[in-house]
Amino acid sequence: MSFLDEFQLHSWEEMGARVYSKTGTDVLHALNKRTRRDLDDFCALISPAAEAYLEEMAQLSYRLTRKRFGNTTQLYIPLYLSNECHNICTYCGFSVDNRLERLTLNREQLMQEVVEIKAQGFEHILLVTGEANRKVGVDYLEQVLDWIRPHFASVSMEVQALAQADYERLIRCGLSSVMIYQETYNSHNYKSYHPKGKKSNMAYRLEAPDRLGRAGIYRIGIAALLGLEDWRIDSAFVALHLAYLERRYWRTRYSISLPRLRPAAGYQAPNVTVSDRDFVQLICAYRIYNENVEISLSTRESPGLRDHLLKLGITTMSAGSRTDPGGYTLAKEALEQFEISDERSPAQVAAMIRSQGFDPVWKDWDRVLE
Repeated sequence: MSFLDEFQLHSWEEMGARVYSKTGTDVLHALNKRTRRDLDDFCALISPAAEAYLEEMAQLSYRLTRKRFGNTTQLYIPLYLSNECHNICTYCGFSVDNRLERLTLNREQLMQEVVEIKAQGFEHILLVTGEANRKVGVDYLEQVLDWIRPHFASVSMEVQALAQADYERLIRCGLSSVMIYQETYNSHNYKSYHPKGKKSNMAYRLEAPDRLGRAGIYRIGIAALLGLEDWRIDSAFVALHLAYLERRYWRTRYSISLPRLRPAAGYQAPNVTVSDRDFVQLICAYRIYNENVEISLSTRESPGLRDHLLKLGITTMSAGSRTDPGGYTLAKEALEQFEISDERSPAQVAAMIRSQGFDPVWKDWDRVLE
C-alpha cells in the first residue's frame, strides 16, 4: 500500500465540496476541539467560513506553536548545485525549454559556496538541483554529500523523485531530510503543468514520500505550489497526505512548506490568487491541525510579511537565499529558478527574529545525537 491508494479514494471535486460546504459552526467546532483534529476540521479551518475567525485562529496558532516549539526559529539556506533539467514545468525557470545558460557546480565551485555559507553561520543546508538524472543523478549527489557532509550538522535535499534504493544510498552518505513537493494534487490538470520529463508521472511522484519513509529518512517535507490550482483543495490534499505519512512512518519527522508562485524565466502567472490573508489563514490552519509539524517559510515572501508570520506558526525560515548555482560566490550569474522577495542578509533576518523575542537557531540536529 502507498499514498496513491488513499489518494484515489478522494476526487478533486469531492475534496472541494468537503471544504466549501463548511459553516461557521464547523469552524468553531474545530477551534474548540480538545482532541486531535481530523481532516474535516482542517477543511473547516481553510474554508471561506473560517475567514470571519482569523483572529481566533491566529491566537490559537501562536499558543500551539509556542507550546511545541518554544521561542525558536531555525534558519537554513539553499545551495543550488545545478540548473540542468530534463523536465518541462510551466512555472519553473529551470524548465528544459528555457534556452538559457546552464551550470552544474564542480567540487571547487561547490566548496567556494560552502565556505561562504559557513561564514554566514549556517549549520543546516538544503541542496537543490533541477531534475536531470544524467548530469545530477545519484552518483553526483553521493559525491556532493561526501564533499560537504563534514561541514554541516544536517543536510537536506530538494531534487528529483528517486527510487527507494537510491534514497537508502544517500541516507548512508549523511542525507537527513528530503523535500518532495507534489506541486498540485489535481490529477485532471497535473500533466498540463508537467508535459515532459520524469516529473510528468504523477503517480511516481505521489509515492516518493512512501519510498522515503521505507528508506528510514529522518524528515520528509511536502507541499503544494500555491497559485496553480485552488489553494484550499490542494492544501486539503497536503493535510490528507501528511496524516497518512504520520500513521505509516511514525518514526519520521515532517515539515510543510508554503511556496507561492514567483516570477521566473518562462513565467506562468498564477491561475488562482492567494492573498496574504489567505496565506495567514492557511498557516494557522496547518498549525491548529497538527501541533507537531514543522512549517517552513522561504524568501519567496516579502520582508514585511515574513516578519508578521513569524509568530503565527512558522518554525523554519530561509535567509540570504540565491536560487541559481554558484549564486553566493560566482561572479557569473546562471539561470535562477525563481525570483526571491526577501533579500535581507542572514544577519539581518536573525536580528529581526531576536527583535521579536525569538531565538534564531543555526544548527538543527546532529547525527551524533541519534
